[in-house]
Amino acid sequence: MNKDELKKKYGKKKVPHQWRETDFISTQVCTFFGAGMSPKAPGTMGSLAAAVVAFPIAYFCFNYGTHLADGTPLESASRFFFSHIFILLAILSFFAPIPFVKKAMKDTMTEDPGWIVIDEVCGVWTALAFLPLGAVATAPTGILLLLLTFGIFRFFDILKPLGIHRLEKFPGAWGVMADDLLGGVYTGICMAVLCHFAL
Repeated sequence: MNKDELKKKYGKKKVPHQWRETDFISTQVCTFFGAGMSPKAPGTMGSLAAAVVAFPIAYFCFNYGTHLADGTPLESASRFFFSHIFILLAILSFFAPIPFVKKAMKDTMTEDPGWIVIDEVCGVWTALAFLPLGAVATAPTGILLLLLTFGIFRFFDILKPLGIHRLEKFPGAWGVMADDLLGGVYTGICMAVLCHFAL
């Protein structure tokens, strides 16, 4: 994206409490339970909230999730294994919010307003699906991985290189969600390569 496009998208005047114009459930889903209501950098707050929530999810699923016959946690059967739980969360956080995002934009007469951050949540969780759950679930390694995932994802989310910007042109809620999904895939690939050489 060039400077004019960045300014148009991220430099626009924020309308306070715009989310109040839609229903309660759509507001909670679209703002990820209030993260998108931040008056400054709501996209950053939404991405950060997704990363923060990811740690206890990873910890619980890794330590108390499904085990193999020999007692080995399913997610740790391979050191570099796609994370089942975050694959599931990525799919759910992409498709399930579509009707709520659609309704919220219709009610508020907006197109991809900053306070809709469920797309950032989907992007972060998509990226985490590329990482071994055991690494994400273990402090301090997991915290470092989450911070790196957060930072790299924000890079892709803001600049939208490598075709991400084109997905914004998808109609309605699909365009809102699709660009962050692809940004999450790119972030996940970067993190998987990093983990391969660093862990």
